[in-house]
Amino acid sequence: MGMLRSGNEEDLVKTLEYQAEGGTIQVNGQACALKKYRISVNYQIPGYRTQIECTRANGTTYKNIETMSGNYAWDEDIPGAEIVAGKGKATPKPEALQERLIRLWASPQGAPKAAIAGAAGLPPSESFAKSPATLLDKQTAAGARATTTLSWQGEKAVLTFPIPGVPGAMATATLDSGFLPERVVVKSGANTTEFVYGDFEDWNNPLFKIEALYAGTIVERRNNVVVRDLKTKVTEIGQVYVVVPVPDSVQKAGEK
Repeated sequence: MGMLRSGNEEDLVKTLEYQAEGGTIQVNGQACALKKYRISVNYQIPGYRTQIECTRANGTTYKNIETMSGNYAWDEDIPGAEIVAGKGKATPKPEALQERLIRLWASPQGAPKAAIAGAAGLPPSESFAKSPATLLDKQTAAGARATTTLSWQGEKAVLTFPIPGVPGAMATATLDSGFLPERVVVKSGANTTEFVYGDFEDWNNPLFKIEALYAGTIVERRNNVVVRDLKTKVTEIGQVYVVVPVPDSVQKAGEK
C-alpha cells in the first residue's frame, strides 16, 4: 500500500494527491459527470480537500470544494478560502463531518491506517511514523482499547474496526488475495456506506513510480445507491505537502 522506511519499517505515507479522469457523482440526487475531481489528503493531521467540477444532465455546471479538518467540515469556493482575509468564502457544513470522516477512514489508504491504529488501541494521530508490526504487538497489552478484529471468509481476510471520530460507526473491510482492501462497508446509525475498490497499481506519474499501490476504480454506495463512481487518472504518493487549516469563521460556527 505504500512505504515502510528506515530500519524500523515505519509507515511514512502521510499524504496523498489523487485525481480522477472520469466518472460521476450524485449532486442533490442527480448524476453529475465529472470534469475535475482532485483530492488532497493529510492522514497524520486528519483532513482533506476535494475539488469537484461536473456537468448535470441538463448541461449546467456544478462546482464545489468539500473540506474537513479535525472536528470541522466546510465547503470552499476556492482552495484555502478565507485563510487569506478577503479571499474566497468558507461555508460551515457540520452536518457533513461524519460522512467525510467515513470517506477518509474507509479509503484505500485510510482503512489500513484506521484498522492498525484500532488494533493498538490508539487514535491514528498517535500511530503514525511507527512500524505496523510494532503496533500490532501492542494489541494484547491494549486490552479493551484494542478494537480491531480479524476473521476469515474462506481464503479472504476480513477486518472490523471503528471509524475514528464517528461514534458507533464500524467498518468491515474484506481484503483480496494480495491483502488489499477490495470492499469496505461502514455502518453508522441507520446508514450503510459501501466502498468497492479495484485495479490496484502504482498510479503515480511515470517519472515518479514508487511502487505504492492505489485503487484504479472506486465505487461508493450509500444505502445501496451509487453516489460516487471514479476512475483514477494519477496519484502522488510520497511526502507531498498538504495542509488544511480551519478558517476562523468555521471554528466560530462550530463553537455556537
